[in-house]
Amino acid sequence: MIEARPAVLPPDLRDALARAIAQVNTVVLGKRREVRLAFVCLLAGGHLLIEDRPGVGKTTLAHALAATLGLDFQRVQFTADLLPSDIIGVGIYERETSRFKFHPGPLFTQLLLADEINRAMPKTQSALLEAMAEQQVTVDGTTHRLVPPFFVVATQNPLDFSGTWPLPDSQLDRFMLRMSLGYPDREAERAMLAAADRRSVLDGLSPCLDAAQVLELRDACAAVVASPALIDYVQALLAASREHAEIRIGLSPRAGLALLAAARAHALLSGRPHCLPEDVQAVFPFVAAHRLTPGASARAGRDKLALQLLEATPVR
Repeated sequence: MIEARPAVLPPDLRDALARAIAQVNTVVLGKRREVRLAFVCLLAGGHLLIEDRPGVGKTTLAHALAATLGLDFQRVQFTADLLPSDIIGVGIYERETSRFKFHPGPLFTQLLLADEINRAMPKTQSALLEAMAEQQVTVDGTTHRLVPPFFVVATQNPLDFSGTWPLPDSQLDRFMLRMSLGYPDREAERAMLAAADRRSVLDGLSPCLDAAQVLELRDACAAVVASPALIDYVQALLAASREHAEIRIGLSPRAGLALLAAARAHALLSGRPHCLPEDVQAVFPFVAAHRLTPGASARAGRDKLALQLLEATPVR
């Protein structure tokens, strides 16, 4: 079953988007909600963090997105000895010109897979901050713009796994959505076991979109209408997070902007030119949970606190 086709898009772009979603679902089996969220993040112009235990398909989803979107792609395997210059690039002195010439690193791409990002030291993790926030990097006082669209898909293992470093809050905040995949259901797992190797399936994928179409989709997403009443609802959720007794640091205005952008993308994928509270509710746990800081006396983790905020905040 192909996802609902947005009525506000031109027919050719609408069909290309539907094919792209359907193609990724042929690789990542039984995870339609998670695939939809990945496209929500792409359309909203954000970056995606996939957190889960090894072997459940995090990297496979990232590779399927790369093969489907038709974007320039680079993968960086984060390790403890990875340096910031290994990602950003480095200036190399050229004797012929008596000047340093910048040699860009793998960051200069359109879709970057930052695999196992929390296995690198915090200093290396922070090398992505400017790129993710500003779509540019500064090296030796010179600013280098990244080629749009720039989309980071990062994977990380749970923090109780050995050899991991927690992402700083400032880094987490640069990810619009954080989600987990979890184990597949019995039917999807059986289909996966009976099918061809995932690598051969990935090799058979072809692009359904290109960079220009991705940018057009982002423009269409930004044009989705959010009514004053819907903005009131978003503000109520932000205020509730700041007033909750078990939350030490609530959601920032940047989190509110990310929530609205993701809700617009969810509405677009649902075929509507306007947002509904259901769009906000569908994306809120994935936008908000990783941005919440529980207090010392909190009895619930970030994910449960996000769900509590949804339950306690009425739609007016």
